[in-house]
Amino acid sequence: MKSGQLRVGVVGATGAVGREMLKTLEQRDFPATQVRALASSRSAGQEVPFRDGQLVVEELNENSFQDMDLALFSAGGSTSEKFAPIAARAGCVVVDNSSAWRMAPEVPLVVPEVNPDDLSWHKGIIANPNCSTIQMVVVLKPLHDAGRIKRVVVSTYQAVSGTGQKAVQELETQIRQMFNMQEPEAAVYPYQIAFNCLPHIDVFLDNDYTKEEMKMVLETQKIMGDETIRLTATAVRVPVFYGHSESVNVETERKISPAEARVIFSQAPGIKVLDNPREKIYPMPIHAAGEDLTFVGRIREDETIANGLNLWIVADNLRKGAALNAVQIAEVLVQRGLIPGADR
Repeated sequence: MKSGQLRVGVVGATGAVGREMLKTLEQRDFPATQVRALASSRSAGQEVPFRDGQLVVEELNENSFQDMDLALFSAGGSTSEKFAPIAARAGCVVVDNSSAWRMAPEVPLVVPEVNPDDLSWHKGIIANPNCSTIQMVVVLKPLHDAGRIKRVVVSTYQAVSGTGQKAVQELETQIRQMFNMQEPEAAVYPYQIAFNCLPHIDVFLDNDYTKEEMKMVLETQKIMGDETIRLTATAVRVPVFYGHSESVNVETERKISPAEARVIFSQAPGIKVLDNPREKIYPMPIHAAGEDLTFVGRIREDETIANGLNLWIVADNLRKGAALNAVQIAEVLVQRGLIPGADR
């Protein structure tokens, strides 16, 4: 990676994704001479770990970006809507993890293994896609290149960490309550999540799909650069702490056999194939937790249509689904000279 004198900020540094962003910057030795942690006034003064020490969290305000080259945002949509344009006007490039800017026509929505060239037209704000979309398109892209995807049917099995640290704590608390013969208390979710599945992620829309499900539809078309791809989704929250899983049915124009698909995936960036059903080898969230790769298995022909495949895709939603993808975007920006401060 090209070295520079980059001054980097992580906005929302005390949250689960913000902490993971700091960890990822450290682990990948991102070329920053200064890293700052920012959050709301409630979190200002706290410390978060980074490298061999601690960063004192600063309160986010309109002057935070005057001496900053790159900001990774993970502080919610309203914060991004307010502060991302302020940062961009100050000459700071923003990689935003919220949904605030994903569908804005002037904002690139990027997964580096899929559409890195879209970064070339950024105007100061770049959107990080939804976690469930990211891992899916990493796998869909090489299939699309090989045989052009016509239709996708996806059902997700999403970990509670996708909602945040309070949801992780709620699942843990409910499990303890139930083992102690107590009634589980639900606050984060409308119903108990322990030993349960909730077919409800984000709010319901007028078409009776949830916002999470429609994100997958619209974001996939934008990232893949093909609005003719038809996609329908059902998003489900499951009692898993870390790691999203997805059952994906794909119909292509050209027939791709399971054997060919395994070869395609094994040669594609960011993917690891775990697919040997006779030896009970297939991806699971316990494989993905803490890992950077997207795992694919249960690769088999859909025998009900001419050109169909069934896939099982698993990834760590806090790593590849959020923090890692954001840092990978930043790495491409540095490599291609798309952060002004990198040339200092």
